[in-house]
Amino acid sequence: MTQVYIVYLGSLSRGEYETSSQHQSILQEVVEGSPVENVLVRSYKRSFSGFAAKLTDHERQKLASMEEVVSVFPSRTLQLHTTRSWDFMGFNQSITRKRSVESDIIVGIIDTGIWPESKSFGDKGFGPVPKKWKGACKGGINFPCNNKIIGARYYPTPVVYDNIARDYEGHGTHAASIASGNEVKDVSFFGVGQGTARGGVPSTRVAVYKVCSPAGCTEEAILAAFDDAIADGVDILTISIGGTHPVNFTEDSVAIGSFHAMAKGVLTLQSAGNSGPYLSSTVSVAPWLMSVAASTTDRLFIDKVVLGSGQTLVGYSINTFSMKGEKFPLVDGRNVSRPCKQPLAFQVCTGGQGCLDSTLAKGKILICQSSDEFSEVLRSGAGGSVSLNDDKIGKVSFVVSFPSVAVSKDNFTSIYSYLKSTKKPEAEILTTEAIMDSDAPVVSGFSSRGPNEIAPDILKPDISAPGVDILAAFSPFGVPIGDPLFKRQVTYSILSGTSMSCPHVAGVAAYVKSFHPDWSPSALKSAIMTTARPMNASKNKDAEFAFGSGHINPVEAVNPGLVYETFEQDYIIMLCSMGYDEGNIGKISGNFSTCPKGSDKATPRDLNYPSMAAQVSPGRSFTINFSRTVTNVGLANTTYKAKILQNSKIGVKVVPQALTFKYLNEKKSFRVTVTGRGLSNGTIVSTSLIWADGNHNVRSPIVVHSLG
Repeated sequence: MTQVYIVYLGSLSRGEYETSSQHQSILQEVVEGSPVENVLVRSYKRSFSGFAAKLTDHERQKLASMEEVVSVFPSRTLQLHTTRSWDFMGFNQSITRKRSVESDIIVGIIDTGIWPESKSFGDKGFGPVPKKWKGACKGGINFPCNNKIIGARYYPTPVVYDNIARDYEGHGTHAASIASGNEVKDVSFFGVGQGTARGGVPSTRVAVYKVCSPAGCTEEAILAAFDDAIADGVDILTISIGGTHPVNFTEDSVAIGSFHAMAKGVLTLQSAGNSGPYLSSTVSVAPWLMSVAASTTDRLFIDKVVLGSGQTLVGYSINTFSMKGEKFPLVDGRNVSRPCKQPLAFQVCTGGQGCLDSTLAKGKILICQSSDEFSEVLRSGAGGSVSLNDDKIGKVSFVVSFPSVAVSKDNFTSIYSYLKSTKKPEAEILTTEAIMDSDAPVVSGFSSRGPNEIAPDILKPDISAPGVDILAAFSPFGVPIGDPLFKRQVTYSILSGTSMSCPHVAGVAAYVKSFHPDWSPSALKSAIMTTARPMNASKNKDAEFAFGSGHINPVEAVNPGLVYETFEQDYIIMLCSMGYDEGNIGKISGNFSTCPKGSDKATPRDLNYPSMAAQVSPGRSFTINFSRTVTNVGLANTTYKAKILQNSKIGVKVVPQALTFKYLNEKKSFRVTVTGRGLSNGTIVSTSLIWADGNHNVRSPIVVHSLG
């Protein structure tokens, strides 16, 4: 039996390319019984070397033993993880921009493709394609590129079977418009969220790499997209894709691809994942990429259900279906059900098993235990549904295909009390409205959390950005709720997920790069992290493991004052300190790098990272040292003084306590020592170090934890 494996052959020098025939020659030595052209799936030959092939386990073993092969690992299938959000971040339409520089910045989108006819991607007012662009428009039949969408590629796989970069899902179009979409006035989702839709940097160019379909996104296609995007000349890469659990860097296609991107000066942004609120659930763990959590904005979409008694209860949904002032009979979903294969399905009004009796449910509002799926309720002919909201997710409104609302446990109990105390209970579900949410920003319950399961001393996620109920461009062939019974076509839709927060940060990274075109990926990342707004730990119980360095602050990120820089060799030393030998490091970098002398005595927390984190043993006293170096990118002849936000559970000492810079780009080093008497098991303790010179506040979170 064969399976698709990725055969990684290492990095390529600048200007060096390989051919598919070279890869076929390698396969020829191991393949048995099939022509190699039938076995080879694709070649990586522009930014790094390798190929994907259908192999038996025996063939895999033979390839892995060959001297020129760095590693062989299976190609997993990964999953896909606005009119108000930019204003909420203080990034309004009147901010200072360098539009001529922005127009030379190319944002690469690795996703489900793009809908090129969307108004968000028109090229009116755009000049010629940047001279540095080395890519191509290979989007397939009838796929039009322009001076906005300057490149498109697709990667046919068993799960991506349409040979075109056109987006039939909507996810990629949505992400691209958040990062780089044009300003489009009077946009809404059937009246909800009315306003001007725009990306963070509307003047930037877009390059699209389609690797996904409804069935998922294969790693062999993802690596091919990285291979092309780096060689094409993108400046920023955003990928809102990940697995179900974190894996070793050596077998993580995003970690490997983004390492090569970093080495070539390209910053990769990745969504943290949607497996929250569970700890250690983030799959975006590599320190050379930027991991993004999802938080709320101050615009909250709510819906209301009005009971026959006059009581009005608030819930959450994007409901655009009006009941026109009419009240409908309110019934318990369990009382309009018939026997079905799934014993509990009738309680939650789901299952697709015909559990609901349409003769009893038709024209009524059903009370259901779950809001996971509405197809069964819609098929039954019910007039609407009220369901129990998932407390773990919190205040998130999802698009519904008929009048529906999810309410809190207390409101759900109130509705049941009314149902049982009234002879003819009835209700009306109103259409969605927007209100101000003074609690924002708060990390959503679905957003994946740290700590970092692969490198516990590297804080992940890195940053939080808007990812809840984001209105952006969409494919008219996409279904906003994944329900085939939803028949409305839309060109702008409301979605939630770290898939939405990730392109927000990509847009900010592009904005910062427009002011600092020569900054390294780590400098861009540091600027965004150290200028982030502090978030309230009392509203986010997992603190920095939920929001990282805080909530993104685009305008301040342009002028951070100091940056923490890390380069390829720094990451090599970190990997050495984690116990990676030369062979395993080569599986990531593609270079047969040797571990420098003394690196075995280093620790991952010695990496010059903008945040500081350490895992300690429960109940034991500890002394932890962090060595850091900052580069002055603010003002010459300035002095920064250290300030620590005190926490009684730990002591923090900074040496020296002042850093004086005479010149721009001058570097200064310091050491942070954190001490404590011991933490109980499962404890998170945090504080912050702030370097301040009167013009800049350069903030780094310090986190000590005893999580297993």
